[in-house]
Amino acid sequence: MNIINARLRGRDGLFRITLEQDRIKEISAQTPTISSNPGDLDATGNLVIAPFIEPHIHLDATLTAGDPSWNMSGTLFEGIELWGKRKATVTHEDTKQRAKKTIGMLVEHGIQHVRTHVDVTDPTLSALKSMLEVREETRHLVDMQIVAFPQEGIESFKNGRALMEQAVELGADVVGGIPHFENTRDQGVSSIKFLMDLAERTGCLVDVHCDETDDPHSRFLEVLAEEARVRGMGSRVTASHTTAMGSYDNAYCSKLFRLLKMSGINFVSCPTESIHLQGRFDTYPKRRGLTRVAEIDRAGMNICFAQDSIVDPWYPLGNGNIMRILEAGLHICHMLGYADLQRALDLITDNSARTLNLGDRYGIEVGRPANLLILSAPNDYEMIRSQGHALTSIRAGKVLMQRTPARIERF
Repeated sequence: MNIINARLRGRDGLFRITLEQDRIKEISAQTPTISSNPGDLDATGNLVIAPFIEPHIHLDATLTAGDPSWNMSGTLFEGIELWGKRKATVTHEDTKQRAKKTIGMLVEHGIQHVRTHVDVTDPTLSALKSMLEVREETRHLVDMQIVAFPQEGIESFKNGRALMEQAVELGADVVGGIPHFENTRDQGVSSIKFLMDLAERTGCLVDVHCDETDDPHSRFLEVLAEEARVRGMGSRVTASHTTAMGSYDNAYCSKLFRLLKMSGINFVSCPTESIHLQGRFDTYPKRRGLTRVAEIDRAGMNICFAQDSIVDPWYPLGNGNIMRILEAGLHICHMLGYADLQRALDLITDNSARTLNLGDRYGIEVGRPANLLILSAPNDYEMIRSQGHALTSIRAGKVLMQRTPARIERF
């Protein structure tokens, strides 16, 4: 298969991309051409990129909003309370069915790599066992990383440590945590040291829900970053949310950024969910409730965007379209400057790949997997401005999804 008349990010002109079996065989410059080969795909001068990535989602909880009741306060903590009630009714097949339906939404929007957080504060580990099966049954659609996520805490939940260890033994790829939800600060610190020990011992990656609160005194990020620094694990560690950073004063943040840069950890921000959940204790002025995305990015640290939830107790909307998150995030984070718009897709592609440690399994280079998207625009700016889509998704050298743009007739 050849993709012709393709534009590549950061390179001038048009290109032909030759795919052979499940690899990229050749990338060559070309002049505009019309192919006579019926197997060729014509990008018509639009971008061809590596697939979109969803680096933070909760597939075990998707499509449960309103069951048993709606989150009326819109707070993170009511969401956790409601999920605790819903979790008691979860079945193996129910979890699988909802997760697969959601994966279908993600695939329709060009996503081929997913990191899902799965609640393991359940003595039966039912959701985890369901998701392990889903991971195998959807390998032809997505590459999935599973995070052992202790939604109700490690130290504060009965047998929390043992459940985390068992989750990794069963096949979780990533160790998670939620230190700000532990009952005390000491337990929060202890939970970070435990999960970092577990990851170091097992070779797992780390992704911690860290300081997902407006509380400026919630400062577990410094603990996580220092643990990553002294262990030399920074590239394998991700701090998700870190919304308390939006409430930190600048003097503390100046010191914190020095540590964060030394640690080399990654960041995930979920802009639509964070702006919905945070600031709920404010009257006016209301905080935006996000981490310092632009400042982290401009300091040379790695940060990416994610959806987090789709129709669950924490967020009642969502449809799998990561471009929707990108556009909203750029607005919310004051990142509509010229330079930001020229490289906006980094926040849902290359930066996410670095967070997931995909290495040479990702990217448009000869010899790498033939996983690509043909977009509906020629550059990052036009994708944002036109609210563009992935028109074609190719996985292992075969077309996985094609979208026909809406037709408009003018009279």
